Amino acid sequence: MEKLDKYELESRRENLKKLGLGAAAGVLGLFGTAESRAAERVTPAYAKGLKPVKIKSLKAIGTAPQGSNLIVVKVETTEPGLYGYGCATFTQRAEVVVTAINNYLAPLCVGKDVDNIEDAWHSAYVSSYWRNGPVLNNALSGLDQALWDIKGKRAGMPVYQLLGGKVRFAVPCYTHANGKTPEETANDAKRIMDSGFKYVRVQQGGYGATAISSKPDFKDAGFGGANDQYMNQTAYMKSVPKLFEAARKVCGEEVEILHDIHERLDPMDSINMIKALEEYRPFFIEDPFSPENPKWFQMLRQSTTVPIAMGELFNNQNEWKEAMINQWFDYIRIHVSQIGGITPAMKVARLGEWFNVKTAWHGPGDVSPVGHAAQCHMDLAIWNFGIQEAVSFNDKTLEVFQGCPTMNKGYMSVNEAPGIGVEVNEKAAAKYPISNKAGNWQVRKFDGTIIRP
Repeated sequence: MEKLDKYELESRRENLKKLGLGAAAGVLGLFGTAESRAAERVTPAYAKGLKPVKIKSLKAIGTAPQGSNLIVVKVETTEPGLYGYGCATFTQRAEVVVTAINNYLAPLCVGKDVDNIEDAWHSAYVSSYWRNGPVLNNALSGLDQALWDIKGKRAGMPVYQLLGGKVRFAVPCYTHANGKTPEETANDAKRIMDSGFKYVRVQQGGYGATAISSKPDFKDAGFGGANDQYMNQTAYMKSVPKLFEAARKVCGEEVEILHDIHERLDPMDSINMIKALEEYRPFFIEDPFSPENPKWFQMLRQSTTVPIAMGELFNNQNEWKEAMINQWFDYIRIHVSQIGGITPAMKVARLGEWFNVKTAWHGPGDVSPVGHAAQCHMDLAIWNFGIQEAVSFNDKTLEVFQGCPTMNKGYMSVNEAPGIGVEVNEKAAAKYPISNKAGNWQVRKFDGTIIRP
């Protein structure tokens, strides 16, 4: 019989006493054979861990099935059949992001351990020395989300489980109402409410009411581009309180109403307009100032009780850290791929939890379904979630992306597949190539001065 050390012998005696079998039974029978001792020492499956897996290749996939340029990163691994997808969409400069991914990020990442997401993120972040720009951050986001996708697949769990599990059954969303008049916009909002949404963003004539502005003087003077838009800032400021009044009259007090200034007013004009909206109880007013005017948030906070959302143009922590710590706005609305993916976004969410700042990730049509799904996974797991922008996908997009998030009565859900849950059909994606048509964000005052979004 194998000689037992003092600790092991005592432990077995105690076990036998609990079973009421006596010490002799353990020595002679139950624990006496080599087979029984070996069985006792078998490592449980959960404690065995997973074998190391490396990044084998990394590439960008560009596609535009819904019109906007979408960029997805695919990371393949040394384990056959194991890969991940992440959103790297910077639609206005898509071709530059593709170059950054294929020519710079891929050589840097091949051979890295797929499980070490934090290390991969930081090494890629500093690899260019200069950092915090939208091109490199979006490339980094594609890598980051793809590694989370892989980690979920390796664990056999949806990503939200790796982030702590659900704190809500699905994700409440808002969508957009529009029209040429306050009444038309309010009726569109009522239609959206009747479909199940509890939150509606109202915009008359688009951002800054540019669609209903008259012909400006700079057009007659031949100044600016042929497709440049005109915004009558004074008319816009006067129209928004009337828009909210109409929305409350038609939709009642149950609906939560949002509005986006889109940084198109001078700071003091934004403050005065927001103060005029207090009686209509906005859920939030979005982007009152451009990123170049952060200190105005302190004055805005002291001037009004209206909740404020900010952040879709932010690139790095220096743009949101002070504002969140000082509680200058209520909702952090960063574009997740713009700051580098799930890893930094979760850190932003955790920071917000301590200062009562809620999340409201930017979710327009120029985020890929992979990116929308990644945001939804975070929304399910974040306690201080605020609201999510809804999205709809056309048939071409559903052909390219399988497993997209779904909408039902104002709620977004992910499928329960391991990882992020979205697959990309590369043959279908190739049918809708990206272009360098970036759209026109040139908006001018009556004299032709550019308005900063």
